[in-house]
Amino acid sequence: MKIGKATVPSSAICTSDDETIVVRGADLCRDLIGKLGFVDYFFLLVTGRKPDAAASRVLDATLVAIAEHGLVPSVQAARMTLAAAPDAMQGAVAAGILGCGSVILGASEDAGRLFLRVDALARDKGLDLKDAAGLVVRELRAQKQAIPGYGHPLHKARDPRVAALFAVAREAGTSGRFPAIAEAIEAVLPEITGRDLRLNVSAAIPAVLLDVGFPAEALKGVPMLARTAGLIAHLTEELAAPIGFALSYQATREQRYVGSLPEGWASKSGA
Repeated sequence: MKIGKATVPSSAICTSDDETIVVRGADLCRDLIGKLGFVDYFFLLVTGRKPDAAASRVLDATLVAIAEHGLVPSVQAARMTLAAAPDAMQGAVAAGILGCGSVILGASEDAGRLFLRVDALARDKGLDLKDAAGLVVRELRAQKQAIPGYGHPLHKARDPRVAALFAVAREAGTSGRFPAIAEAIEAVLPEITGRDLRLNVSAAIPAVLLDVGFPAEALKGVPMLARTAGLIAHLTEELAAPIGFALSYQATREQRYVGSLPEGWASKSGA
């Protein structure tokens, strides 16, 4: 099955000859190396333009906010993979990234698209943000869909990273449109869902990034990029002070077998 209309491969990101490497229209060695920080370079790679000061600061803050979160499942998967193959850090990083999905790190894109939907409805119908948020949330609930970016197993009184990211965005002089949308949704959730679900970092990230023109299609990549840095830190520690097998041993010790047993098992095992 052919996807898309292109029959000849093309890209606007990079080209090179024997003397020059061109990235997004700039000479990599002359214009970018040593002159553009990695955060700004990432923005340039994704969007094709260099970020302004506000976009640079906000993107940097989101990467810092989500890079590390302890021994979450994706980190445990990476550490255990490295324990089994200590010569293959790339495989361990890949294992950790593959463990990122709709539950861990994957809600940012979905939350961003939710905010864009509320924004479009408010503009098209001339509604205030809370009314638009209520309409969208009620529709999602009628379809038995989750509200991405709200609720956290630990941070019940709102994820503290939300306030930190919103403060950075305000200080950077962003419009605040999408953080306001995120908070409007938070305000209508108790009445519609019967639960006091608060903003988490997976909603704060797209809220501040959409405000600075970061594309919705790339939102999922921000936590992936950030968590890659965290994974490399964990894997470096794993090489120096291994716990990968301890994690697997703990799972084995805690396991409770609940399946059937062959006849005579209990007497043979002495149980």
